[in-house]
Amino acid sequence: MANIHMFLQGKGGVGKSFAATLMAQKMIEDGKKPLCIDLDPVNPTFSGYKALGVKYFDVMNGDDVDQWRFDQMIELIAKSKVDVIIDNGASSFIPLVSYIKKTEIPELLQGAGHILIIHTLIVGGEALADTVVGLAKTISIFPEETKFVVWLNPFAGPIENEGKEFTEFKAYKDNKKRVTAIVEIPEFQQQTFERNLREMFKSKLTFVEALKMPELPIVTRQRLTMMRRDIYKRLGQLAEIPKLAVNEAG
Repeated sequence: MANIHMFLQGKGGVGKSFAATLMAQKMIEDGKKPLCIDLDPVNPTFSGYKALGVKYFDVMNGDDVDQWRFDQMIELIAKSKVDVIIDNGASSFIPLVSYIKKTEIPELLQGAGHILIIHTLIVGGEALADTVVGLAKTISIFPEETKFVVWLNPFAGPIENEGKEFTEFKAYKDNKKRVTAIVEIPEFQQQTFERNLREMFKSKLTFVEALKMPELPIVTRQRLTMMRRDIYKRLGQLAEIPKLAVNEAG
């Protein structure tokens, strides 16, 4: 049995690849070796991380899904004995999700003994409404057995509307039973902590790689160490999802 973590969000630039790399890094540092896959046909950021061993699959043929290449990717996932992390591009969101639904991929993976977990991101600022609507629509597409993890990314502004926090939004209340976990990405100080993290991400470096750089200033090293500790602590709850799924099935 493997846990299939798929990052999906129709809105671009919300941090899907960032979240996927954080999850992959933690798994690897915990002694696991996840199968990492990048499906983004336009900005394959995830596959730029050489230390993560990401496999790239271009499953799009223009505006349509290339069924043969997509089926090859599913074959690899279905046979996986290790957890899988898949990063998808916003540009291919609609045709990809449509094909997944049409070919009953969630049911196929469940039949193979796997747990499908959809990760989606909510961001503040102008994209807040679009990402919240996207969450509700995505949940409605997948069968009840599919688990959902919501990542709250405050990089563009606070995630609130008319004084209400995310857990008070109607979209969340209506789908609360489908959301297994909420991961809040910390809001770091922009001129120091966030800048260091952004530069690391831009350079396609993992925390381990960055912290091994001898030229890294000691204070920058301390900031990255603190951010890694904070982020990984928040990701710890994701380890409970497979246990919850087993309990529900039993």
